[in-house]
Amino acid sequence: MIDFWYDDPREKEISTLNESDSDMTEQATKPAFKKIKTSALNKKVMADHFYGLNEAVKTGSPKIAWCTSVGPAELLRGMGFLVYFPENHGSMLGATRAAAECIPVANAAGYSPDICSYLTSDIGAYLKGETPLSRAYPGIDAVPRPDVLVYNTNQCRDVKDWFNWYSRKLNVPSIGIESFCNVGDIRDSQIKSVSDQLKALIPTLEEVSGNKFDIDRFKEAVRLSRLCSDRWKEVLELNSHRPAPMTFFDATTLMGPAVVARGTAEAVEFYDELIAELKQRIADGSGAIEGEQHRIYWDGMPIWGKLRDLSNLFLGLRTNTVASTYCNSWIFTPLDHTDPFDSMARAYTELFIVRSDRIKEEYIREMISLYSAQGIIFHDAKTCPNNSNSRYGMPQRLSERLGIPSVTIAGDLNDLRLYSEEQSITQIEAFVEQLAGK
Repeated sequence: MIDFWYDDPREKEISTLNESDSDMTEQATKPAFKKIKTSALNKKVMADHFYGLNEAVKTGSPKIAWCTSVGPAELLRGMGFLVYFPENHGSMLGATRAAAECIPVANAAGYSPDICSYLTSDIGAYLKGETPLSRAYPGIDAVPRPDVLVYNTNQCRDVKDWFNWYSRKLNVPSIGIESFCNVGDIRDSQIKSVSDQLKALIPTLEEVSGNKFDIDRFKEAVRLSRLCSDRWKEVLELNSHRPAPMTFFDATTLMGPAVVARGTAEAVEFYDELIAELKQRIADGSGAIEGEQHRIYWDGMPIWGKLRDLSNLFLGLRTNTVASTYCNSWIFTPLDHTDPFDSMARAYTELFIVRSDRIKEEYIREMISLYSAQGIIFHDAKTCPNNSNSRYGMPQRLSERLGIPSVTIAGDLNDLRLYSEEQSITQIEAFVEQLAGK
């Protein structure tokens, strides 16, 4: 996720522009950036998350579990762990552009520049003894040391290798779930396999935490996670209104609690407030993009170090990126506290990233219809092939099927050496002109 502790990454640039007299005429013709007020509460939720982890490191209680971003966080909370997400830290390194100094350190330690730049950014930062957390939160000097590492390979194999590196380095257990990939219609045998693997984690988690498994506590975490998921889904679907009350760039920040705090009451309360604010925007006819003219769907990872620049580009083009595959990845509708193991197994097996192209294309078709998107931007992230859907003809198939244009921009989630800003701006501007022509 983006640097949640930060002010919105667009504000500083816009305020600087507004201070320049020479830019006043140009700025008067540009749409104004509209800050979401609930962002202040978002910062508090994120601050509480990291300070809570830091206090646990000092006192030794509760125990800390590292978890992949779409891993079994509900089970870990049900076992009494505080949960930390290294991918969240990886995105922070990208958003603050610290990744540029960290990736080469991991490369020198033997990790290829072609693999996940979250992984190489994070491991490189650890080897350098640096973290953006220390700048954001006074008193936090390092990422929280784990007592156990728990992965789910439903994103990619990289997360397992990533956690195994820390397991060897810190001498703590690394356990996890081996998920299916290229999943078409989901089979009962697949759900049973993942459900059984979830249950198999419990003995190690009991040993590390010192807590016996409590089914009621686990069910409560699943219940709260489902409530969080339902609220986040409602937040995103409010963008089906015209004009849309927020943008993809807002959502990459506002999704923070859905990632790091799902399974808690705090995340549910945050989204209740956000929903109220967005509904008021809709009632007032106030869109995130003043004079919204075009609506685009974004497929693939964010380019974390360029969120501000891209947001301002679309703002000036009066074009709203109204929806994305990425932000929708934290909607877990199958979760059901009355059937916690099997429902978790289904929720984490239905994940978009592991589905077949047939399922993915049907999903995107539904999103295009729901959000009235006029075109699709595919981000081909060099080091994240599993989250890049433009390499095997999908853009062409969808354009033909849906009768709308698409464009593919080359880049990466963290490694900005792989992103050509000038080329991407030219592509996006030409794409919006194409939409205007249609």
